[in-house]
Amino acid sequence: MDNDDQPIGTILNRRDVLKLLGFTGGAAILAGCLPGQQSTPVTANATATSETAAGLPTCIVRPAMTEGPYFVDEKLNRSDIRAGSAGIPLELTFLVSQISANACTPLAGALVDIWHCDAQGVYSDVAGNTDTFLRGYQETDATGAAKFLTIYPGWYPGRTPHIHFKIRTADGYDFTSQLFFDDAISDTVFNLEPYQRG
Repeated sequence: MDNDDQPIGTILNRRDVLKLLGFTGGAAILAGCLPGQQSTPVTANATATSETAAGLPTCIVRPAMTEGPYFVDEKLNRSDIRAGSAGIPLELTFLVSQISANACTPLAGALVDIWHCDAQGVYSDVAGNTDTFLRGYQETDATGAAKFLTIYPGWYPGRTPHIHFKIRTADGYDFTSQLFFDDAISDTVFNLEPYQRG
């Protein structure tokens, strides 16, 4: 685990995270949309459970993680963040909630930023690269939803494939963490062009 992977606060296991997940993260990998690729999409979905742990509402997410060295607040309001990046299309939906009277209610107007590397493991807008691919934010709608169209992230040494995200509210709340993927899905994707796994 490198410094970018260091959690903030309590480390929870997979079951605890699903119990406490503060948004319903849905991901669909649209591999069938690319010419010459498999015709059946590879899909992955994650949905929060309705259970609670230790009496906490189900809309509490853990663990927070560092934003890493590559967050750049470009204020790119766009749902399609691909900006010409080649790779397997990936749709992400965040459902953001707030705690109200010890219950979870949709939070409209929150800003959800995401950023990640391209299929080759390269981030935009850092180290002299002035491109802005695979970065952007969306404001949650009345149902608390923020949707993105991106690509499946690539891999680079020392890290597991991941997507960074940050949720910010008008009253100053800021939560940063990362999305990770099942190894079997990554293994399938990384056998396709244009991914390279060293």
